[in-house]
Amino acid sequence: MAEYWSQVVWFWHTLTLRDLLDVLLVSFLIYELLRLVHGTRAVQMSVGMGLVALLYQLSIWLGLTSVQWLLRNAVLYLGFAVIVLFQHEIRSALMQLGKNIRLPMIRTRKRLNTFGDEWYDDVVMAANTLSTEKIGALMVFERDIGLRNLIEGGIKIDATLTYDLLVTIFNTHTPLHDGAVVVSNGRIAAASCFLPLTQNPQVSRELGTRHRSGIGVTEDTDAFAVIVSEETGAISFALEGRLLRNLDGPRLRRLIQSAMEPWRTEAETLAQEEEERARQRELDEIIASTKASRRQAIAEE
Repeated sequence: MAEYWSQVVWFWHTLTLRDLLDVLLVSFLIYELLRLVHGTRAVQMSVGMGLVALLYQLSIWLGLTSVQWLLRNAVLYLGFAVIVLFQHEIRSALMQLGKNIRLPMIRTRKRLNTFGDEWYDDVVMAANTLSTEKIGALMVFERDIGLRNLIEGGIKIDATLTYDLLVTIFNTHTPLHDGAVVVSNGRIAAASCFLPLTQNPQVSRELGTRHRSGIGVTEDTDAFAVIVSEETGAISFALEGRLLRNLDGPRLRRLIQSAMEPWRTEAETLAQEEEERARQRELDEIIASTKASRRQAIAEE
């Protein structure tokens, strides 16, 4: 026991700030790697690779020379296999790193150069209209990471985002309704765009291709997506690979504003959501009063 404590004391005295920083960085990288692959297919792949390594060790213990030769030669291509098998996870990790590390000047410029909130209401009204009529829709909104590859794969429009244009695009009688609309800088950049599907095995089997595409594009980029179900008319919001379902208008608008203007406080967005709900109640009361007046006038006639 005394020898053990003497080794601990010796290690503590020889530990430098550089060694401590080295250990902390390695621990942080391992933690981020585990957090990144948690709940993805990379876990099963890692287990498979671990079993291959265990098989190689067993072949050494048991003297299986043929198995050793086979696995030893296969190791030469292990680097290429890792890149191919984990390409999605590697891409997500690099994007996450680039998103978290930003220069202060870039962040300040974005704060000053907001897109405005004029088109938020158009998106919400279009989603509500499409939801009422049970017309499927998928709208993707660019933030910091560019979506040029998706835009180039669709039909370029480059038009001002308006309620009428969104409803027209997703009308089932138009040729552009199939696919997603990509919005960049407050303008509709392209329509009929096809997105990558999510690879997350934990996604509910109830979700179709439209929802899986909306989740998938938010996994690969920092964009967010607004999805309208064709079967149920439910409105969903996808961000960072997570999906919020069964949203109403005020809640959807708050989520859009929070995603586009992350510098706003939660209290500000909640207050605006309450204002939207109050305005919606007033409109509902006016509509109900108008309908009642019309029914009364028809009855008197």
